[in-house]
Amino acid sequence: MRTTPTILHLDMDAFFASAEQASKPSLRGKAVVVGGLGPRGVVSTCSYEARVFGVHSAMPMAQARRLAPNAAYLVPRFGLYRQISEQVMGLLRELSPLVEPLSLDEAFVDLEAGETAWDERSALLAGRKLRDDIRAVTGLTGSVGLAACKMLAKIASEQAKPDGLVLIEPGTERALLAPMSVRTLPGVGPATGDHLRRGGITTVGEIAEAGEDELVRLLGKAHGLALYAMALARDERPVVAERDTKSVSVEDTYDVDIHDRVRVRIEVQRLADRCVQRLRGAHLSGRTIVLKVRRYDFSTLTRSETLRGPTDDPGVVREAAARLLEAVDTTGGVRLLGVGVTGLADYTQEDLFAQAQAQAQAAVAEGAEVVGPEPVEEVVEEPEPAAERQWRAGHDVRHVEFGHGWVQGSGLGRVTVRFETPDSLPGRVKTFRVDDPGLERAEPLPLVARVPPAVGEG
Repeated sequence: MRTTPTILHLDMDAFFASAEQASKPSLRGKAVVVGGLGPRGVVSTCSYEARVFGVHSAMPMAQARRLAPNAAYLVPRFGLYRQISEQVMGLLRELSPLVEPLSLDEAFVDLEAGETAWDERSALLAGRKLRDDIRAVTGLTGSVGLAACKMLAKIASEQAKPDGLVLIEPGTERALLAPMSVRTLPGVGPATGDHLRRGGITTVGEIAEAGEDELVRLLGKAHGLALYAMALARDERPVVAERDTKSVSVEDTYDVDIHDRVRVRIEVQRLADRCVQRLRGAHLSGRTIVLKVRRYDFSTLTRSETLRGPTDDPGVVREAAARLLEAVDTTGGVRLLGVGVTGLADYTQEDLFAQAQAQAQAAVAEGAEVVGPEPVEEVVEEPEPAAERQWRAGHDVRHVEFGHGWVQGSGLGRVTVRFETPDSLPGRVKTFRVDDPGLERAEPLPLVARVPPAVGEG
């Protein structure tokens, strides 16, 4: 293990909720809860103002509403969160080629590998600059931990929350860890924690005192030895650069089980289209289409079909997903549906078409006869019947008269919108019919306005 605090761990502060507060001036400084708003919804993230009332991530949304009835409850906007995450990860990659994302809002960075830091002073400078850059680029805050290994860097960033920086000096690690709960260590969940507690071990210091033999007896060789090493502040895990994407998928959980087979088919088609949008956004295509169905009794089925070649064609993905659905019994009701694509390739249908054109042009230039595919009769898809527009709390909208805003709530044929932008004052509220022709969905606005370059600058 290294002797300098050049492993950095970044954790964005209450990421989803902070992004919502930054984009909605009327919610700044107020309790905000982001997650599924239906009867089965759970909290994804909540603001620090909501945590005062006891709300926390993974809590059932119904319980959160009882604890904080006056909080703002919003549906996640993952498109916005991904955009911000890409900006943050870009800043991390400026520090080092070794960046290990753990989620949209959390990552390890090996500063030494990027020659950004080599001692305590340079590590502190890098951490402070990163926090300043994140605030300047995204308008949000992140907490930074610096230490000689990954485990301690993550512990340091947790201590730094919110909006802080903590460096654990080499040589002080064991004294720092000793009074902490065993649950602080990676790999110690509720079951392992209870097992250790029954053995009289509740703190990291007591793990170190128990010794290797006792840990192996309690937890087995692999887990026992690993836990003992971590209690002594030994963590040899390297920062691993981001791995290639293995799959692209989307899924939805429904507040009420879907029994209508026609509705199930429509949902699968919609999910297939969303999956292809995400696939194309990543400039990927894939060979294997996967359908996921969770039924009324919580049993989960997956079905897959492998194509002859990679595709990003929405029609192909829709048809494959529909074929897979035919093999699944949904009689009792469906609570979750998902469509995914695996076997990814870094080229798309358009690339394949361009390759075919280039080959044909080369053949013509050489005087060869070009044999093309048989002409295919154009198929015109029947338009789906128009469905009533859904206005989800927190999502962006635009009105022809009032401009950009977000949905505060909807019901009984009405939708309430607050008109404001990230750089405006708290805006006014208007209520419309759900079918108002002047109201439409909109893309999220940047949290930080992009300043155009001055005249004469590149």
